Amino acid sequence: MNDDGSFLSIGDLARRTGLPVKTIRYYADIGLVPPTDRSPAGYRRYDAVALARLDLVRTLRELGVDLATVRRVLDRSLSLAEMATAHAAALDAQIRLLRTRRSVLRAVAALGIDDHEELELMNRLAHLSAAERQQIIDDYWASTFDGLETDAAFVSRMRSVRVDLPDDPTPAQVEAWVELAELVQDPSYRARVRQMAEAGSGSPSSGPSPSEIALYESVTELVTPLLTAGVAPASPEGRLVADQLAPRFAHARGADDGAGFRRELGEQIALFSDRRVERYWELVGVINDWPAGPVRSGSVATMEWFAQALLAAADA
Repeated sequence: MNDDGSFLSIGDLARRTGLPVKTIRYYADIGLVPPTDRSPAGYRRYDAVALARLDLVRTLRELGVDLATVRRVLDRSLSLAEMATAHAAALDAQIRLLRTRRSVLRAVAALGIDDHEELELMNRLAHLSAAERQQIIDDYWASTFDGLETDAAFVSRMRSVRVDLPDDPTPAQVEAWVELAELVQDPSYRARVRQMAEAGSGSPSSGPSPSEIALYESVTELVTPLLTAGVAPASPEGRLVADQLAPRFAHARGADDGAGFRRELGEQIALFSDRRVERYWELVGVINDWPAGPVRSGSVATMEWFAQALLAAADA
C-alpha cells in the first residue's frame, strides 16, 4: 500500500480518494472511518478495509446521503438496497419541490409580479400537496351541492373530476392552479354556483331536450356576429333576435310566448350564463393538460347577450 507495504497514511488516503485530509480526519474523529493503527510517532494509519470503507462513505456523501444514514449502512443496520430505496424517494420529493419552485419563479417572471403578498400567495398555493389541492376543490363542490336534492349522477360526475397539477408543472399550469384556487374560494362565486345548483335541483336529470339544444345552437349562430360587431342587446337587432327565437323556446317548453315568458327565460339564461363557470373548466383543462376541445369562442358571452335581449324585449 505504501512504502512499508501494509498501511496507508492519511495523506495516501487523500490522494487515492480525492478527499481533503481535513475531511478524512473528521470522519475518523466521529467514528465513521477510524484509523486501523497508529505509527510509533502517533500518526494515523489505514488498511485496505478502511480504504474501502472511506470510498463507500465518499460515494454515499456524493449521492447526498446524510451522515446518520451513512453510519447505519456502515454498521449494517441498513442495507444498501434499503438505503437506496429510501434516498431515491427522498430525492424524488426534492426534485418535485424544486420543479414547482422553478415553475413558480418562471410564472412570476412571465406575469411581472412585483407584489410581495401576491408572490407569497402563489408560492403557498403552488406548494400544496395533491391532497390539499383536491380538498379545496372538494370543499367547493360541497358548498355547491350539500343539502340539495340534485341529480346524484350529475353531482358524482362533478365531484369525480380531479385537479392533477403535475410534478413538473409548466408556468401556465401554476398560474392556472393559483387562479382556480382563488376562484373556488371566492364567496361571491360560490354563492352564484350554489344559486345555479338550487335552480337546477328541480329540473329533470336528462337536461335540455334535443330541440332546446338546437335552439341554443341557433342563439350562438345569430348572436355571435352581433356580439362581435358590438351591437347592444337592447337594440332593434336584439329585439329581432328575441322575436325570432323566443316563440321557438316557448313552443319547445309548451308555453305561451309573451313578456312574462321572455322575462322568465331571460332570467333563467342569465342565471346559468356566468363566465366564471366557463373559466373554471378552462383552468381545470390547463392544469390537467387536457387536449384542447372545439373552439367555442364567446359561448357564455353570447348567452349573456341573448338573455339581455330577452329582458329588454320583455320590458319594451
